[in-house]
Amino acid sequence: MSTVRHRTIAPKTAARSTTRSSTGKSKKSKADSTTASKSKTKSKAKAKAPAEPKQGSRKTRSQKAKELPLKVIPLGGLCEIGKNMTAFEYGNDIVIIDCGMAFPEESMPGVDSVIQDYTYIRENADRLRGIILTHGHEDHIGGLPFFCREFKCPIYGGKLTIELVRHKLSENGIYLNDIRLEAFRNGERVKLGNSFEAEFVRVNHSIADSYAIALRTPVGVVLHSGDFKVDYTPINGKVIDLQRFGQIGKEGVLLFMCESTNVEIEGNSPSERHVGEAFQRLFKDATGRIIVATFSSHVHRMQQIFTAAEKYGRHVCLSGRSMINVFKVANSLGYIEMKSDTLIDIGDIEHYNDNEIVILTTGSQAEPMSALSRMAYASHKAVGIRQGDTVIISADPIPGNEKPIYRVINELYRQGATVIYHSLEDVHVSGHAYRNEIKLLHTLVNPKYVMPVHGEYRMLHLHKKLAISLGTPEENVFVLNNGDVLSLTSDSASITDSVPASAVLIDGKGAADINSKILTERKHLGEDGVVSIALVVDKKAGYLVEPPAVNSIGFVFEEEKYTIHEEICARIVSTFPDVPGKEVEAAVNHNSYKEQIRGLCFSKTRKRPLVVFNVIKI
Repeated sequence: MSTVRHRTIAPKTAARSTTRSSTGKSKKSKADSTTASKSKTKSKAKAKAPAEPKQGSRKTRSQKAKELPLKVIPLGGLCEIGKNMTAFEYGNDIVIIDCGMAFPEESMPGVDSVIQDYTYIRENADRLRGIILTHGHEDHIGGLPFFCREFKCPIYGGKLTIELVRHKLSENGIYLNDIRLEAFRNGERVKLGNSFEAEFVRVNHSIADSYAIALRTPVGVVLHSGDFKVDYTPINGKVIDLQRFGQIGKEGVLLFMCESTNVEIEGNSPSERHVGEAFQRLFKDATGRIIVATFSSHVHRMQQIFTAAEKYGRHVCLSGRSMINVFKVANSLGYIEMKSDTLIDIGDIEHYNDNEIVILTTGSQAEPMSALSRMAYASHKAVGIRQGDTVIISADPIPGNEKPIYRVINELYRQGATVIYHSLEDVHVSGHAYRNEIKLLHTLVNPKYVMPVHGEYRMLHLHKKLAISLGTPEENVFVLNNGDVLSLTSDSASITDSVPASAVLIDGKGAADINSKILTERKHLGEDGVVSIALVVDKKAGYLVEPPAVNSIGFVFEEEKYTIHEEICARIVSTFPDVPGKEVEAAVNHNSYKEQIRGLCFSKTRKRPLVVFNVIKI
């Protein structure tokens, strides 16, 4: 039976246990004050869950008059994949669930990552009580280095999640003494301000220590599913806590925020154990080296690779910075079971026979600088692909990323490797629930209101139809956009406002709005190139001292350059502004004059390059 526990500590100077709150202060527990001797020996004290009003319960007129609305404000993760982040506001308290990032789209040249607009948080920073993390994937924690440079608040999550965050913040130069990081287990709760209490409810996903969050508020319970699936045979033996979901459902759930990633797929998602069985078959038959590319955060997949390697007498080495970092964290927590001599350094692989080696690497999405891509294109410092290698790509392509992956697969074949990927073998299963699993949670939770999350618009729309088919009234299902404000009381819900929620682009150490001039110029450069024109003018009279010097990059082919450059030069000489020297720079950089040059270029080449003038006055 599921046990619900408050997070408690045993003070050294008193016999009473304390319940942790987001302010760091302690609340005395009456239940434990009568059992002082027991609290000295136990660091966690069991406490009965506080009674919650049923979702259909009625309140008096005076109670309703005092009731403030709970505001649910998605700042990312809706109508898109990635940068998940939702703020919850009640009275003087704000809490956040998740703070992720997204990978840039093809239309964002030079951009490293995409995060949320923090304007709403910035304007209400004094009310921020903490961040609750559902799990440790980048689309849920990747924005924290940027967030924590500006905002300091406690961060709560599962054990692996918190350690990954600790490493990420340290790596990005964030001073950890200013930020409290606290790990929680299934059934434990944390109080945030005066308005919120969060309970961690175990789910299965493609990373260890994943949780749904039951957020108790003055108007009712908000249940956030996090990323989940129902796996009855998980690698670590910890099955999703369906019993607790049912109990919370009986207490009454005001709002269910449920992920929508695989709502399009009928049935139930396969167990992660299917992948382990496929590894066993492939490892048994392979005669040369085995190279497995998978997501570095997939600790359970990592464990299955170690298990298969040991069964067939192979050693494992790691390649890729993120793979090494996650392994170190997972191994320090005891999440990897292996023999003492299984792991070897990648620099030592030449001391072993090919049939004794497994290389666990990053690059399952063919990222340009990933370890697998460098192996495929013969630029990896320690591993070159050779005849007899078996390469297993244990991941599905992220939508839109198929072409780069197949280019890497083609190159691996050219180097002599045998390549195994999802369409050939069951070497990957999704970490997200299919339709039947989503239906199961809806049925257990039986919410009053539903808000589909974590998906593109079509996914959210299909999730809405699914919720309606299960009995939720259509007017009680809300498909929001990022920035919409959903206001809830115990018996009403409506979209009442919006806050800034446009995407913010991260480029190196800089951040910019998605409609920034820089991005427009980069697209322009990539499509039409640039024409640079140097002008030497008299600093007093303003006339040209020398003919213009024209150069271009990415504009026309080399054999065409001379002709078009001469025509540009002639056009400038014939249309040069008749102004004093001090006004020349402003005149030639005026958009109307640049447009003349672009117009000439378009008439000759059907391209409108970026035009840059450099004026030298003598």
